[in-house]
Amino acid sequence: MRTLILLLAALPLHAAVTGTVSNHTTGKPQAGATVGLYKLGTQTGLELIDQAKSDAQGNFSINQTIQGPHLIRTAWDGVTYNQMLPPGRPTTGLALSVYNASKQPGDARVDKHMILFEPSAGQLAINETFLYKNEGKAAWNNPDTGTLQFFVPESAGKPTVQATAPNGAPIGAPVTKTSKPEIWSVDFPVKPGDTRFDVSYTLPYTEGADFAGKIVTKDDNTYLIVPNGITLKAEGLKDLNVEPRTQAHIYGLAGNSYKIQLTGSLAPAPSEAQADSDSGPKIEQVMPRIHTKAPFIVASTLGILALGFTLLYRMNPGAK
Repeated sequence: MRTLILLLAALPLHAAVTGTVSNHTTGKPQAGATVGLYKLGTQTGLELIDQAKSDAQGNFSINQTIQGPHLIRTAWDGVTYNQMLPPGRPTTGLALSVYNASKQPGDARVDKHMILFEPSAGQLAINETFLYKNEGKAAWNNPDTGTLQFFVPESAGKPTVQATAPNGAPIGAPVTKTSKPEIWSVDFPVKPGDTRFDVSYTLPYTEGADFAGKIVTKDDNTYLIVPNGITLKAEGLKDLNVEPRTQAHIYGLAGNSYKIQLTGSLAPAPSEAQADSDSGPKIEQVMPRIHTKAPFIVASTLGILALGFTLLYRMNPGAK
């Protein structure tokens, strides 16, 4: 009997998800935020189990038993924030963070913009990565114009975009063609922290022909990348040398447009042993801004991204 009483007394502790929602823009508890509890299903994806509103002190409570992985999704000011609840992690006293939203970029900017060109069999696959850095205290969210706009030639058709929120996983983001020719937009909030957009499209291409593009965003750093075996010719680019692990060649672009010619064919990626045996020390420093006079240094971060792009699209030529 005593054991049964103890079990009943402990039951509410395991049958509720509780916590507090704080607004990091105002620095105060956030009332009226919607907190949803989702179950992660292998077949159905996210399944809403229950939800609640935070009270005047920002507190919320969802009376549900948690078994298996779940997700907490908090909605405030038109933006949602996700937090995983892995099995075995406490579900009480959760601290959830939200921000006020603004239609203006504020402190959000494109810290790095990388464009990878991969010509093959009469087609040109282009994969662009935009790395947004938001050091402010507001989320940039503008459904009218989108938070990212980018150039895609008419011959490419509709591009696909994967967006990754701070500490999140890549998800498909809605893409819309704007009223401006060859300009597309993405409706995805840029929260404080680092947000990544991966844009992919393919178009017909003849080896050695001119290919022109333009940069719509105001980038701090823009890089053009070709994989091992491909030669890029253009005027006005800064040669930043070859990334040692993938042998991808990287160029810095100072302007907002480019015209390039591509020749050659994709070469096999170097093995780990070959990369490790390359002469000279490994390059680990952070890539300088292309507008400075610092030596040509390839960032390790950019190398990892270039490797990921190259391997992904070599192993899955029909992806996206």
